[in-house]
Formats: sequence, C-alpha cells, structure tokens
Amino acid sequence: MEKESLDFLRSFINSVSPSGFEGEARKIWKDRTKKFTDEVFTDVHGNAMGVLNKTGKPRIMLAGHMDEIGYMVKYINKDGFIYFSLIGGFDLHLLPGERVWINTSKGKILGVIGRPPIHLLKEEQRKKIADIGDLFIDIGVKTKAEAEKLVSIGDPAVPAVEFEVLNKDRVVARGFDDKGGAFIVSEVLRNLSKKKIKSSVFGVATVQEEIGLRGATTSAFRVSPDVGIAIDVTFASDYPGTEEKNGDIKIGKGPVISRGPNINHKVFEILVDVAKKEKIPYQIDAAPRGTGTDANAIQLTKEGVAAGLVSIPNRYMHSPVELVSLNDIENIVKLLTGFIMRIDEKTNFIP
Repeated sequence: MEKESLDFLRSFINSVSPSGFEGEARKIWKDRTKKFTDEVFTDVHGNAMGVLNKTGKPRIMLAGHMDEIGYMVKYINKDGFIYFSLIGGFDLHLLPGERVWINTSKGKILGVIGRPPIHLLKEEQRKKIADIGDLFIDIGVKTKAEAEKLVSIGDPAVPAVEFEVLNKDRVVARGFDDKGGAFIVSEVLRNLSKKKIKSSVFGVATVQEEIGLRGATTSAFRVSPDVGIAIDVTFASDYPGTEEKNGDIKIGKGPVISRGPNINHKVFEILVDVAKKEKIPYQIDAAPRGTGTDANAIQLTKEGVAAGLVSIPNRYMHSPVELVSLNDIENIVKLLTGFIMRIDEKTNFIP
C-alpha cells in the first residue's frame, strides 16, 4: 500500500467515531477525498459524499460506514465513577479492564472500565458475563464535581487502542468495522479520478450504520442511484472457534462477494467476472436474507436499486482487536475500480 494511503488509513482508523459522533472521522475523510473529487459535501445527517462526473450515467453509489461501536456516559455517582451505556453491539466479556477514551468538549479523557477483582467475586459471579449495570469508568477523580469538570452526560467513548501492524500485511485496530470500508470508498474515488469514466460516482462515508443503517437510508435517498454497492466487513472463519460450514472465509484470500436476495444478480455476475479477468482473488458468501449492511437500505431506496456487497474478511469483529489484511483491502479497491469502469448506461440490471 502506498505511504499516503497507509497514513490516511491509520489516522482514519484512529479517529473516535461512535454512531452519531462521527465528526472526527468525517473531517479526516473529507480533507483527504476532496483532493481528487469534483465535489465533497456533508448532508444534514452527517454523511460525507465525494462526487465524480456528476452528470454521467448510470448513477453509482459506493457506501462504507465510518461509525463504530462505542460507549456513552450515562450517570456520574458521588465518588466520580461513570456509569455508561452501549452504542451498538459489544461482547460484554471483553469490557472489564479496558482502557477507554471519552471524547469531551475539552478533548479526549483517558479512563478504565473497572469492576471488583476476581478475588472478591462470588463463585457464581465469576461464571457470568459482567452486567453492564455493574461496570463503570474510572477517570482518576475523587468526586462527582471533579468528574463533571471533565466529562458531560452523553459524551461518547471508545476502547483506547490504535492501528498496529501485526505481521506483514496483517493489521489490527478497533473500528475496521467499518472505517475499512469507508477508506476503500475514498481509495476507489482516487483511482477513478485518474481515469475517464462514463458513470457518475457518489462515494459515501455513511453514518449510524451500527444503530440501524440510518446514514445509508438517507444518503441513498438523496443520491437516488441506479447501482449501489456497500463495502463492509464479514466474519472470517479461519481461526479457532469458528466453523467453515458457516462460510469458508479466510484472511488474505481476497474480497468477499455476497450472493443472495439482497444482491442484484447482474451486479454479482459482473463483480465475479471482473475478479476473474483482473486475476483478483475472491471469495463468495451466501447471504440468504438481508445482509445487515448498508446494502439493505440501498436496495430498498425509492423504486429499488441494483445492490451489491463486497466485504473485508475480519477476525474478532466488534472487539478492540479487529484483524484484517491490507492485501484484501487493496484487492477490493481494484475490484470496485474495475467494476465501475465496466459499467455504462447500456448495462442492464433488470432480472
């Protein structure tokens, strides 16, 4: 991966962007993407859009959500301990002992998620998942008044971890679900800006996917695309505790192209054909119902959109240590660039 792209990915992933609080990530995405697009703007919902060849046909939308799961300050007790709620779906097994960043009006505040030590827990408590009501964030203060000088009710938080290279192309961070996808959207726009394209392309870094595909719903309505492809992550099945019968998906084996009722058959066929002709490794995921991604919202926009879904294989999803391959990410960029170069207004997506 080129240094500029890797630097952008690192800063984008490291930004704090729980659903509804995507501002930091949005600024990084827009500042980079405006360098090679005809127009970049933000809608009232907070989605960021970059546009190429606005009057071209057909209208193609790429969507990767830039929000991540997180926490929210709910209550501060008299001793300054912060009780919190969840933004999106967390594995509660993982929370005790986490360091967190709370995003406040004064900047990031470091805290830790605490609970009584195992020595003081009753035997039945040791066997149970921690209850969210028993967990709290400690920011090192002594009183509620001291805490309230630093944080406010409703402030968001995320695990205090950043982008790291694990080994060669394997990288680990929180929030690859799905800032990895929004990164790919920007990269595809950069690739296409160097080419002569017939379509109009709207690349969208969507918001609030983790709490109900909200940003894709509003941005797709605005764009009104003929074709829309969501870029997200999917479950890798190549590590202990996963089963291949649920989908034989491996890290480093290429983009995952979804097939099923949420996916337009022609979009699927063209994606596979491009992968074969461009010699891009790929994997197929069977999705027998809605995919739970922005592709759901895009497909059902207005009178219907020819939807597709391409995913990054991801280990340990919705944890602070999501693991992906940079090679997979780069191959998705190549695949989507090739797909868009193949499309013109004569391409028929009607079954």
